[in-house]
Amino acid sequence: MALIQSKWRLLDITQPVVMGILNPTPDSFYTKHDVDINAMLELAEKMLKDGAAILDIGGASTKPGQELTNPDEEIMRVMPVVNAIHRWFPEAWLSIDTYHARVAREAAEAGVSIVNDVSSGRFDKDMLQTVATLKVPYIAMHMQGTPKTMQIDPKYGDVVTEVREYLQDVCGQCGAAGITDIIIDPGFGFGKTVEDNFRLLGGLHTLRILGKPILAGLSRKSMICKALKVNPEHALNGTTALNMVALQQGANILRVHDVKEAVQVVKMAEWLNGSMK
Repeated sequence: MALIQSKWRLLDITQPVVMGILNPTPDSFYTKHDVDINAMLELAEKMLKDGAAILDIGGASTKPGQELTNPDEEIMRVMPVVNAIHRWFPEAWLSIDTYHARVAREAAEAGVSIVNDVSSGRFDKDMLQTVATLKVPYIAMHMQGTPKTMQIDPKYGDVVTEVREYLQDVCGQCGAAGITDIIIDPGFGFGKTVEDNFRLLGGLHTLRILGKPILAGLSRKSMICKALKVNPEHALNGTTALNMVALQQGANILRVHDVKEAVQVVKMAEWLNGSMK
């Protein structure tokens, strides 16, 4: 049995689970939303009914070329959504997608159970210690550079090895800070070419040696759009295909815009593995 613990709560991820993406931000690469609380509640309800185990709320776009968002603006965007969803769906596992320690703290104090940080603590020196104090799981992601610079000619000798070594180092830093539940994310689309992303997906299973749950965030990413020559609105089929590959490679969490379809992929993978009850 594989469990992650947030304060007094336990989430079973023995079988892979789905994380739904909620972006109350006007500049997301795919879903663009003003902070409309009713719309966010409706989307949260739909995702939970469709089978999402976690809802990931983020108020700062990290698409290529994007400047970092200041914490005050991020708090203004996400906290009304966090408060409303936690009030209406108090049993739901919520994650805050942020690289600011202050945002992480405010969200956790308002009921969020997981901190999801694309920078793995690089953008805010207080992040790791803050998460340790909050006693919540931490998602640490690989990124080369920053959102503004990450897609300016990214280069690797061996992308799979370098991402694995980076995440191994981050896990050591997290452990030293006192974080007990760490989830690793290879960072598809963050400082990687299309070819790098597909090599990384093919080698995703090698991350299992780190002994941490693996999150795969492939949903409607540019690696799919460029390979299929489609825009994000038409990238669901490619997303579904790559999500199955990620599960076969050992992913424990699928982070997606389309929860129903991802849950179906998990069920198909369970049948394929002979583990459907």
